Amino acid sequence: MYQFCTITTADHLYKTLALFDSLQKVHTSSFLHVLCVDDLNTELPLKNIAFYNTTTLQKVPVANSIITKYQKNKDKLRWSLKPVFMRFLLENLADRILYIDNDIYFFEEATFLFDLLNDANFLLTPHHYPRNPNKDQNWLEANYKVGLYNAGFIGANRDAISTLQWWAECCAYRCQKSMWRGSFDDQKYLDLIPVMNERAHIVRHKGCNVADWNKDVISRTEKDGKVFLDKEYPLIFIHFNGTTVHAIQKGEDPFLKNAFDIYLKNLQKYKESVCPEQLNHKQSLTDKVKYSLWKKATDWGW
Repeated sequence: MYQFCTITTADHLYKTLALFDSLQKVHTSSFLHVLCVDDLNTELPLKNIAFYNTTTLQKVPVANSIITKYQKNKDKLRWSLKPVFMRFLLENLADRILYIDNDIYFFEEATFLFDLLNDANFLLTPHHYPRNPNKDQNWLEANYKVGLYNAGFIGANRDAISTLQWWAECCAYRCQKSMWRGSFDDQKYLDLIPVMNERAHIVRHKGCNVADWNKDVISRTEKDGKVFLDKEYPLIFIHFNGTTVHAIQKGEDPFLKNAFDIYLKNLQKYKESVCPEQLNHKQSLTDKVKYSLWKKATDWGW
């Protein structure tokens, strides 16, 4: 049985169920563990899926500190509980686990990721942000501000308990977007893990964690009705966060349009009213102002 896990709030359960459907289609022997950080009052008579609440985690080190500190902020609570939930599952139910955000959707099986955990004990996927020092350098700098690795996907086995513990302690210390502190929620801490942990592995398969942020670095092509990344890697899973949906809707990532249509149809199976506009994350006024200030500072040589 291939063990996956995710964390959600009740109002985003429809995304979690679409994710579950995608896993069942590509992994006949997959199991999804779902931590819901608020009240879940829905009975779901489904096989190969289990639901947990935060009280389940109370005996895991650091869990109570995180729950107490972030209980009024569901986003920070979800992000900070990733290493805690993974540790709970590894110590009680699984020897290998893949954490995936609930806005991820699988299109091909990923058993090779579990195979990597036979030797490695921790898996990371790079963002693959643009990194050209001569053009759009705000993206080059984003690698160092937002993080080299995306926290929407993490793999670990039981040998990585100490690494998960360290990550949880970091999240308990601070889960905040603060450029001058060098922090970005739970994510920026991941940069240190390959330095600390000799058995951490950077996943090089370009078909994993495909999203708008890597569209300029990783090419998309189509052959026999299937999407390939850098012409050789089959599409494994897409991270349909708001900016990815926005890029697809604007026609900036056309090779992912068919995949998005499949994803949307599955979402509507669990929430009929959902539409692309609800999933779309347009650039906020604050982000536009920040970029304008960054550009002026760069032009002035700061």
